[in-house]
Amino acid sequence: MALMLRHRGALLILMLNIFILFVGVGLVIPIMPSYMEFLHIDGTTVGLMVAAFSLSQFLFSPFAGRLSDRVGRKPIIIAGLLVFALSEWMFGASNTVFFLFFARVLGGIGAALSMPAIFAYVADITTDEERGKAMGIVTAALTTGFIIGPGIGGYLSQLGLRAPFYGAAIAGLIAAFITIIFLPKKVELAKSDTVEASHSTGKEFLPLWKQLLLSVKEPYFFSLIIVFIAAFGLANYETVFALYVDHKFGFTAEDIALMITLGSIAGAVIQATLFGKLLDWFGEFKIIVFSLVLTGVFVILLTFTKTYWIIFAVTFIVFLGSDLLRPALGTLLSKMTKDEQGYVQGLNSSYTSLGNIVGPILAGFLFDYNIDVPFYVGGLVMILCFGIALLAGKKYLTAPK
Repeated sequence: MALMLRHRGALLILMLNIFILFVGVGLVIPIMPSYMEFLHIDGTTVGLMVAAFSLSQFLFSPFAGRLSDRVGRKPIIIAGLLVFALSEWMFGASNTVFFLFFARVLGGIGAALSMPAIFAYVADITTDEERGKAMGIVTAALTTGFIIGPGIGGYLSQLGLRAPFYGAAIAGLIAAFITIIFLPKKVELAKSDTVEASHSTGKEFLPLWKQLLLSVKEPYFFSLIIVFIAAFGLANYETVFALYVDHKFGFTAEDIALMITLGSIAGAVIQATLFGKLLDWFGEFKIIVFSLVLTGVFVILLTFTKTYWIIFAVTFIVFLGSDLLRPALGTLLSKMTKDEQGYVQGLNSSYTSLGNIVGPILAGFLFDYNIDVPFYVGGLVMILCFGIALLAGKKYLTAPK
């Protein structure tokens, strides 16, 4: 643990960076209904804007990761923060749909630059024994940023519709300045007890489309399909939730922010305190199938709710199900391979991104057709996935002993 303590300042800066990035991702959620009205855009356009961020991040991440290996982590992290700040300022200042899309694409590029470099920096300064805890700490900052982002967006919107984005842009510039001044450019690399490169198959250096094709032949491919379907269904729900409660019930940005923030915090607390015990008691397979059916049913139930507190309860359960499902799938994938952890987690991220691209596009289109239909489709997809998982059983969704 001495090495982590020696670099705790660097870890704190990295946590700040990724926290600010994901605050920026989350703060747009509660104020999108107001932007729809302000710019006279429809649900399809909103879905495409959400997908634009994920698509640019998906396409740019492999290049950005290799770039950080070539020119160093620190310059790429700073570049990502500056691009992120520019994208937030541009989104707040835009009056046309074109520049809103351009801003979201820039935001995805900023995230693609920063995230791989941040996690690679963490890997550089930790040993095998320290790495899991260090990654967990940085990931917690990511989750916390996304959790409180909608709350910040909702409350800053009281100062003006554009205020949350200008605030995020300023925060990004401050984080970049702190990184320039205090983050070491060269660090003492940790010496691992095991040399992971000796187990490398070289697949992680293949183009992304080849990695996706090769994944079909892997024993964990079915788990990756569950990852994609889960991401699709949840992104479908999250994209139009704010629009739905605004159109149907007249919820304000503050109402939406409170509902999402409290639901997310509760799910994160359960994940942090009980998830390990639940894995020990039930195992990944049972948690995955339970989370799929729970989330699917309650996504559909949202369309039958009529009162604030019932909507709150349904939203809470949906977030709880997703907060159990995502780490269960990640844990299962990590246990299904020994020598390709980075490669498999990269595939996990890629399949999640694909779901985050397709889900919002379809959700926005369906919302314009009928505001209830996106929830029927998202819920039914999750329930269908539950049925497939049950039929496949533990043969494809259980780690080898």
